Amino acid sequence: MYFSQIKIAQFRNFEQVIIPVGQKQVLLIGENGQGKTNLLEAIYTLCYGSSFRTSNIKELINQKYKDFKITGIYQDNEGLDHELEFLFKDNKRTIRLDQRMIIDRKELIYNIPCIVFSHDDIWFVTGEPEQRRHFFDQTMSMYDSLFFDDLRKYKNVLKQRNQAIKDKRDELLGIYDMQLASRGLNIQNARIKAVYEFNQIFPALYKEVSESPYDLTISYIPSWNSCTTESEILELLKNTRERDFILQTTSSGIQRDRFIVTYDDKPFMQIGSTGQVRLASLLFRVAQMNFYTRKTKRNPLILVDDVLLELDFEKRARFLEVLKGYDQAFFTFLPEEKYFYSLSEQDAIIYDVKQGSFKNREKVKL
Repeated sequence: MYFSQIKIAQFRNFEQVIIPVGQKQVLLIGENGQGKTNLLEAIYTLCYGSSFRTSNIKELINQKYKDFKITGIYQDNEGLDHELEFLFKDNKRTIRLDQRMIIDRKELIYNIPCIVFSHDDIWFVTGEPEQRRHFFDQTMSMYDSLFFDDLRKYKNVLKQRNQAIKDKRDELLGIYDMQLASRGLNIQNARIKAVYEFNQIFPALYKEVSESPYDLTISYIPSWNSCTTESEILELLKNTRERDFILQTTSSGIQRDRFIVTYDDKPFMQIGSTGQVRLASLLFRVAQMNFYTRKTKRNPLILVDDVLLELDFEKRARFLEVLKGYDQAFFTFLPEEKYFYSLSEQDAIIYDVKQGSFKNREKVKL
């Protein structure tokens, strides 16, 4: 699967631009603030119906206008061409695939698998537990529609339960508890399995690129760690209701689960250097790619946003060696950055990006 053309109107710093991108690698060269990341954001928004940079869709509109539109032509794994369109107008998003309206954005998740590498990925290692939960939930949702449904419904029930606690409607909690226990146990079991399988991929990647002798692994600690059945979860929820009313929230559940990155059996965030942490965050994404491919036998599209500059020459070379298994990749680079010429020697197109415009350049070795 790959895009052959991206057409953008009134998005970020773009007014009207049509960009041919029908190569395996698309290299975007330019200073900061010229539109490189904006193109990656437009592609991600087209794939998932939301941005990886902001939750406020209005921020995506070019300041001169009141709406925007993104259209992509892509070829699927069977060689058939499709048109995907995202329109935001009159405070409403409309998504069409081959002129058919997409009602539930869930459908997009399984249409074009897209993974973005960005500076914010460092929070997977150093951030709050919520960031790591989000990473694994995102990873699992890419291939497991049942997990996605359970997660969506769990969050909805949790919201209702928390409101009942605030309203002191304890007579409703029994109903909500049964739904939380059922959905939550499914999610907990799926996370246990996913972390085990993720650890079959991630530690080896980190050793290969970092040349470290130690294992960097993920430990999963469920909030309901002592519960293995719905009845046990129901009993725990019942016994902790008094605490919940004091705290005004549901104090246990999969929303409290923790994922801990350990290095030689020690918390990595406490002992890892800045370079080690940055490398680990990039390899989280590579492992996510490999994990997805193992599960689906499909390769994702990847968006790599100005992250290679932070690696030294040797680690960058080893990183690019393991960064394989994608159908199409978009890379952004600064003009002075010495990106590996092997990228441009392959099936690639190179654009100089300046003030929202794209100029095709001849392939050169830097």
